[in-house]
Amino acid sequence: MTAYKPEQLIGLGQGLRFTESPRWRGDRLWFIDIHDSAIKSVSLAGDLRTEIALPFKPNGLGFMADGSLVFSDALHLAMKRWDGSTLHDLADLSQTCVFCLSDAVTDPQGRTWVSDIGYNFWNPDAPPAETCVIARIDPDGGVTRVAGDLRFPNGLVITPDGKTLIIGETNGFCLTAFDIEADGSLANRRVYAQLPEGVQPDGICLDAEGAVWVANPGQQGPSVLRVREGGEVTDTIELEHHAYAVALGGPERRHLFICSSEGHDPAVIAAQPSAVLLVAEVAVPGAGTP
Repeated sequence: MTAYKPEQLIGLGQGLRFTESPRWRGDRLWFIDIHDSAIKSVSLAGDLRTEIALPFKPNGLGFMADGSLVFSDALHLAMKRWDGSTLHDLADLSQTCVFCLSDAVTDPQGRTWVSDIGYNFWNPDAPPAETCVIARIDPDGGVTRVAGDLRFPNGLVITPDGKTLIIGETNGFCLTAFDIEADGSLANRRVYAQLPEGVQPDGICLDAEGAVWVANPGQQGPSVLRVREGGEVTDTIELEHHAYAVALGGPERRHLFICSSEGHDPAVIAAQPSAVLLVAEVAVPGAGTP
């Protein structure tokens, strides 16, 4: 088993508050800073910039073929599209989802898949939904509920052939896979990988061998682990604090980016943010979407 030691790309005191949804595009890592209400990007040299300042808490980031960004207004259950100059309404998910939108991925056909975590971090007194959903947003803004009965669905990836959607079920302690049918429906739900005891998957990314890198903000197990279909763990990364999201990018897509923070409590983050971005060079390059 390989154990990697990442280096710091963006450290404390550089303006990060809580990062999610890292996506490599062009020569930069794009990501959402939820508690700074912004979408930001950084180069491998550490050049950090704010791309879009927003009037709401964003989450889930995808790219359309024309370069437009798709992301959510997480608490208002809405998807937005930014064309480089103007923010557009894309879809209303208030009739499909419950509390708070989580991760999202946009496929080459322009369809965006988004998970509903069923839990409101800004109002922990609100009871969580016992089961949650995945919704598909078509390019015209149409919304379809494509899966349900999920246990805190979180990170999403699509295989290179576009035929499989893999999702991390945070409270299911597993990776779940679906076949993507030609019409965009999901079928053949199955366990892609049962994770080691206590590992709660958050953000995930896929590599060229079909293995999934998993960010684990749970109290047990490695902070980040690489798991093959079936559950074999091949690589691990231990961090000082929790990992919440991962992405493979860089010139050869062999740089593993890690979003890390001491915790996700909004009050603590507002008073003393601890977010950092880390990077490690790994053996197998990334594949699929994002």
